[in-house]
Amino acid sequence: MNDVIKAMKERRSIRKFKSEMPKKEDIQAIVDAGLYAANGRGGQAAITIAVTNKEMRDKISKANCKIGGWDENFDPFYGAPVILIVLMDKNWPTGIYDGSLVMGNLMLAAHSLGLGSIWIHRAKEEFEMPEYKELLKELGIEGDWEGVGHCAVGYIDGDVPEAAARKDGRVYWIE
Repeated sequence: MNDVIKAMKERRSIRKFKSEMPKKEDIQAIVDAGLYAANGRGGQAAITIAVTNKEMRDKISKANCKIGGWDENFDPFYGAPVILIVLMDKNWPTGIYDGSLVMGNLMLAAHSLGLGSIWIHRAKEEFEMPEYKELLKELGIEGDWEGVGHCAVGYIDGDVPEAAARKDGRVYWIE
């Protein structure tokens, strides 16, 4: 089995991370992998915001927790020190698909570097909030953006979960 398919089969969503910050070059490599995701009509209409600042990471975690309706002490990013937020151009017809492919690349790249990751939702709701629209302005990001997802990244704390059995009856052939 080749390395890419092996990584696809072995990657798991991680729900417990160490607080240690991954190396900057590893985070950059993960973000770069996201830039190479397939995208509709070559539009490259998804962007990534890399959050390594603990104060901002914790602020986003609290907003995500509130949107999710959890106890305020719950961390929906499971302690991951890095949050890669993928947004799509609302005016691009394949934006949600393109952003989803970016998320997939981010998670596979993290796995390939020995890091854990997990896709966390509610970025859409966050970036409808005035303070996150303001954050985009502060970063110099213009336009109409919608959150696709958060890729929480960090060193795995504990064992990698086993793969769930694959369900039968999910592939149909026309030969």
